[in-house]
Amino acid sequence: MPTSLEILGFSAATSALLRYLAPSYSIGLFLTTFTLYITLWTSSAIWAIFIYPRFFSPLRDIPTPPDNHWFYGQTRRIMRDRNGGPQQDWEENVPNDGLIRYSMWFQERVLVTTPKVLGEVLVTKNYEFIKPRQLRNGLGRILGIGILLAEGDEHKRQRKDLMPAFAYRHVKDLYPVFWSKSNELIECLRVATSASPQPVSPERQSPAAVAASTPNTPVHTPGTIDVGHWASRATLDIIGLSGMGRDFNSLADPSNALNKHYQAVFTPGRVGRALQILGALLPFWLLSRLPVKRNHEMNAASAYIKQTCRELIQHKRKAMQEKGETSKDILSVALSSGNFTDEELVNQMMTFLVAGHETTATSTIWAIFLLCRHPEAQAKLREEVRSLLPSPSSPITATQLDSCHYLHAVCSEVLRLYSPVSMTLRIADKDATLNGHFIPADTTIILAPWAINNSKKLWGEDAHEFKPERWLDADGKANNKGGADSNFSFLTFLHGPRSCIGQKFAQAEFACIVAAWVGTFETSFEENSPLATGEPEIKGGITSKPKGGLWVDLKEVPGW
Repeated sequence: MPTSLEILGFSAATSALLRYLAPSYSIGLFLTTFTLYITLWTSSAIWAIFIYPRFFSPLRDIPTPPDNHWFYGQTRRIMRDRNGGPQQDWEENVPNDGLIRYSMWFQERVLVTTPKVLGEVLVTKNYEFIKPRQLRNGLGRILGIGILLAEGDEHKRQRKDLMPAFAYRHVKDLYPVFWSKSNELIECLRVATSASPQPVSPERQSPAAVAASTPNTPVHTPGTIDVGHWASRATLDIIGLSGMGRDFNSLADPSNALNKHYQAVFTPGRVGRALQILGALLPFWLLSRLPVKRNHEMNAASAYIKQTCRELIQHKRKAMQEKGETSKDILSVALSSGNFTDEELVNQMMTFLVAGHETTATSTIWAIFLLCRHPEAQAKLREEVRSLLPSPSSPITATQLDSCHYLHAVCSEVLRLYSPVSMTLRIADKDATLNGHFIPADTTIILAPWAINNSKKLWGEDAHEFKPERWLDADGKANNKGGADSNFSFLTFLHGPRSCIGQKFAQAEFACIVAAWVGTFETSFEENSPLATGEPEIKGGITSKPKGGLWVDLKEVPGW
């Protein structure tokens, strides 16, 4: 279906031509344009919504969910259910050969469900399926057009030049940074557990929202803390030090501007969520110019983050030139390569700031959530951590952390059950095929880690259960498959040339935070927490996390 702007342009041009060549048929430039626009738009909509998908679409031979609505397809369910929930249901219950077709906002989408077809999208044909332009434009405001959003030859070049910074031999040198900041987090939590009760996530609200809070706003008991709030501050500090050689001091000073801007970005609110929905219908240039507070927040955050990155790059280059400084952070490695312009480095740093802290913070939330649900696993993990690792106040080595096989099994199981990013999109850059099915250009392809990672077909009947042991071999050592037959059964970091370049970095950082936390504290849900039983309500956004935050009680366990 042509865009509204294309229809409007055609209507205006036709109206002007009609007025010039056949004025007797014109009812005025404006009225003729308006009439043509309404007629063409309505005809296009009828074609796109009712006729094309039923009778002409080359995708119509692909299986569909049985409960499609005659008008809006699966839009209502996807808006109602948690991210990835419908896709998980369809993957398990709709017979298919690797592809399932459904409609959202009157657009056909194709869900990929098997390792074989995932291999086509992510490896053998990965550059034929690219990120949608709207997604690139939206995320690019905060992430920059770095390695996460680059495409084709530009992505190949960026990945090649950045790979040395994320090689394991380099990442293991950053373990002491991860451990040191984890220790600072523990010290902050000790203080926080003695603080007075607070309303739900006040640090995530604007002053106006706090002022407008009602008497019904839940108040938490003394000593409880919001896991996500503290994890986000810790991971922002970690990516600052290990990525750029700068301590942002978010743990010590939560009011610093960078932390505040990111909190605004990660808390879209109702207007932000509405803009995300409208993004499927309106062009980005129009959406980003709407005079709403959310756009002002995003523009301010983008400008501040970019300026911060520019200053960090200038400072780092000056230090390297004047003092011959050689550091192990990612920015130093990228600068030393000489393969990036300053603006390219700004984009990369913006990408790593978000991808390097919000995803790990979200994973920490889910780790603590699952360990509260399974106190026996928490106790077993604490025993291993205390027997093999020094206390957080002491230095750590990569060898020590890597020897904690149950720790890595727990982390892998958390990342399987609750991937920080529940779903990602691609579009066919040109006509292509998947598993023998013709896929027209511009078709939206859905990759759903929450569906694949929890598939009973791929992981067995216990796929929805928290079982770290699936990631351990018979000799107790950690493995990389979790008992699944294919690597493509685990989509948290994707695979192939577009896989997460910072996977080893993120896994080590995550393991350090979880080890320090569980080794120090016995953690449980706060009294009467709705998260103690049943499925948590999910808040959407860049990452998927429990709505309202995860509030827990901490009890320090002596002797470490």
